[in-house]
Amino acid sequence: IKDIAMIAGARDNQLSGFGLVTGLAGDGDKNPVDTIQTLANLLQRYGLTVPASTLSAKNVAVVMVTADIPAFAKPGSRLDIVVSSMGDAKSLQGGVLIQTPLYGADGSVYAVGQGTLSIGGLSAGGDGGGATVQKNHPTVGTIINGALVEREIPATIISDHHLELVLRDPD
Repeated sequence: IKDIAMIAGARDNQLSGFGLVTGLAGDGDKNPVDTIQTLANLLQRYGLTVPASTLSAKNVAVVMVTADIPAFAKPGSRLDIVVSSMGDAKSLQGGVLIQTPLYGADGSVYAVGQGTLSIGGLSAGGDGGGATVQKNHPTVGTIINGALVEREIPATIISDHHLELVLRDPD
């Protein structure tokens, strides 16, 4: 039955979050206000009060983190996540995502992601005014099993003692 139908109410959900990638060896954001403020807020969360005006973001990038959480994912299970630069970072190569909460459409945290990025692109040259080469997108990366599910998304699959099946390809 699972090849031709799925259970109504049991579906994947999308999660997203806003975070920081560090360790970019000079390829990070070029000190935009949002990156500096996010970095200052992160440091303050760890008990360090540092004025935003004294920080540099050349090794840090603000990123969007996205994931799909499958139906019935239990706390403790792992999800793959996609991390993409929101600022003007040149590359996320070698970066580490700092712990980032992932929110559902209802505004609740369902998972937390962190870890070392794997990117499928590269960018080389251009510093001395010579030729440059770019393959794929060095500002987007993935972290396999990089998110940990914190809570299950509630699903109602039985109503009035009935289980409804939805055809995958109704014809």
